[in-house]
Amino acid sequence: MKIIDSKGRLFGKVSILDLAAACVILFVVVGIFFFPGTPLTNNIVAQTKLKPIEVKVLVRGLSVANFDNLVQEFEQEKKADIVIRNQPAGKVEIVSTELLPRTTPVPQPDGTVKALPDPRPEVAMIKDIVMTVGSRAEVTNSGFVLGGSKKVKIGSSIQLQGNVYDFSGTVIAIDTKKS
Repeated sequence: MKIIDSKGRLFGKVSILDLAAACVILFVVVGIFFFPGTPLTNNIVAQTKLKPIEVKVLVRGLSVANFDNLVQEFEQEKKADIVIRNQPAGKVEIVSTELLPRTTPVPQPDGTVKALPDPRPEVAMIKDIVMTVGSRAEVTNSGFVLGGSKKVKIGSSIQLQGNVYDFSGTVIAIDTKKS
């Protein structure tokens, strides 16, 4: 009796293709149940050294009717959610808020130009602010990592969300603080 006959059957009973398909299915089942892969948790963050950082965020053209109420909200609720590249990256602490003056260039009679307060009424509700937010981040050779996998670099666009606000800004400075 031949091991493989003319029709490709093993010992005249089982097709080699059927046997190969059964082996592939068996390997897949064993692979799924005995080697499920890496867990979907951020174990890497727990093993790394997190350092405190402060990130300065420039928010340009923030339209707000009552800026004083917004500043009070920052002072009452010291934490804000941060979103980097449309992915939540945890919470940050609001350290400080600095209002930048809105000015317009005005030519002077002697040919020089002065920056004077913008007198237009529609500009009264448009604010430029520099917010400093603090958090703990992993410091790597390629930058600062917030929220386990979100790199923050100067020029990155980030979004800050609170109870009554949701706006975007651009990172303009990152400083490490001594712990």
